[in-house]
Amino acid sequence: MVVGIVLAAVVILLLLITVVKWHPFVALILTAIGVGLAMGMPLIGTSPKDPGIIDSIKLGLGNTLGFLAIVLALGTMLGKMMAESGGAERIATTLIDRFGKKRVHWAMMFVAFLVGIPVFFQVGFVLLIPLVFTIALETGVSLITIGIPLVAGLSVVHGLVPPHPAAMAAVGIFKADVGRTILYALIVGLPTAIISGPLYGKWIGARIHKEVPLDIAEQFIERDKKKELPSFGN
Repeated sequence: MVVGIVLAAVVILLLLITVVKWHPFVALILTAIGVGLAMGMPLIGTSPKDPGIIDSIKLGLGNTLGFLAIVLALGTMLGKMMAESGGAERIATTLIDRFGKKRVHWAMMFVAFLVGIPVFFQVGFVLLIPLVFTIALETGVSLITIGIPLVAGLSVVHGLVPPHPAAMAAVGIFKADVGRTILYALIVGLPTAIISGPLYGKWIGARIHKEVPLDIAEQFIERDKKKELPSFGN
């Protein structure tokens, strides 16, 4: 019965997010309340020894946020500093120069892997997507060949690799060892990013050549010319 309730809750949660288009936070809260009611828990507890659904939700959120507060705050500040100072772009351009134009799709994956650690997926994507357009225009490589490694690197870091805030949330919930989690995440995540990023991107890019819209790419190039980036090593 418990397994059935959990499976039903997962299905309902997915439907609320993907079909009904509710915000994930609202969907999670309502699903949690539904699971509690299905398990026979009271909505409001009568004593600390007999907590209700609301008490359990508050306790779970409090424990998770208490563990993540410092990581989220410092990670957000680091990501903002990298974005505003041009540090993320300097890392990206330096790695791309080292890899060369023929292996630029590999560089994009490693750039996404590094830059994505302190920031969430959406922030990293917005931060690096101008570079994808610029490189694709300058090298003539398919936009898909360069864009897919970017998405792959950011996705793997976002889902698996501490100290990314999303991965640290899972570490806090399961009380896992951070060092071992990083090791296992790299063992699983790096090959996953390589296969789904540069290798697949190169294969599909050779079959679907997507040109860069010139007006968009020229805007990015003009913006980059006006921006002075910090040095890489000194």
